[in-house]
Amino acid sequence: MRRLIVLAATTLAALSAFVVPASAKIDSGQGLVGENNDLMVTLFGFAILLGIPAFVGLASLLQWRLDKRKYARLAAARNRKATGDKRLGW
Repeated sequence: MRRLIVLAATTLAALSAFVVPASAKIDSGQGLVGENNDLMVTLFGFAILLGIPAFVGLASLLQWRLDKRKYARLAAARNRKATGDKRLGW
């Protein structure tokens, strides 16, 4: 429980440290890349719409490959146990 409290306090302190510089850059609606227009906002929205499903798809493929390796490793261990292979080294 103590770790959770320390982690929450550290996270809150770190986030509050970054809020001040971010709010100081507010200058009549201009962000970090300059003045926004409709095209920039539209392209950013399309990037979000395509980026999130792409990330989910890639993460799913990665998880599938890791599960495939895990099941192959478990099957090999089960086969070694069934055949009496001890794998004792030298």
